[in-house]
Amino acid sequence: MIFVTIGNIRMFVRIIRIVMTHQIHAVMTHPAFCGVPEWLLGELITELTGHWEARCESERHDRRQALRRREAGAGPKYELVFTDRQLATLVHLPTKLTYEALGVIYQVGKSTIGRAVAEVRPLLAARGLAVPQRPGLRLRTLEDVFAHAEAEGVTLRIDEMETQVRRPRAHRPGRRAFESGKRKKNTVKTTTISDGQGRTLWSGAVRPGRMHDQTCERTEGMAEQFRLHPGVKA
Repeated sequence: MIFVTIGNIRMFVRIIRIVMTHQIHAVMTHPAFCGVPEWLLGELITELTGHWEARCESERHDRRQALRRREAGAGPKYELVFTDRQLATLVHLPTKLTYEALGVIYQVGKSTIGRAVAEVRPLLAARGLAVPQRPGLRLRTLEDVFAHAEAEGVTLRIDEMETQVRRPRAHRPGRRAFESGKRKKNTVKTTTISDGQGRTLWSGAVRPGRMHDQTCERTEGMAEQFRLHPGVKA
């Protein structure tokens, strides 16, 4: 006879969660989802972990306006560790999987996924994008992209990519700015530049979905870059 106790149930639930966590990691780390080969994913996580921890510690220091009073690791724990935050971001960017869907996969709220993407995306942008067939060269700013295009004779493809987001809170200033006139939904626009073969060279700042594409590009300063680099075609 098998006796079912609260302890047995808790142990069973814990085992199920461990198995599901391993399955989630196996799926999310596949290049078909995150777009990064396994060997590069490990390097990327190792490289960005230190930057993320330093930024978090800086924010904590600003909030408390004093030195740390407790040992490292004390206090509430993150619902998502940095590895899962980075994987969720890497999956979201190429697949456009919604925050809600990623929240279901990781068993957290969609707001947690949104914060994770907002934290990791600037770290990826600061790292820059690799240039095809030019090892060691990375494009980090709009100026880098235009200088590279002029030197190598690359024709740029410029487009605005819209991503659906949650509706901002009621009575929030500028709430209507996220209502896309084309998609009739709440979106944000990201200026993206690629080469003639469609390989991404730069992904710019995120703008509210209601802003016109040309306004986004002018806000990014592209008109000035075309003036400084007259030989660039786009």
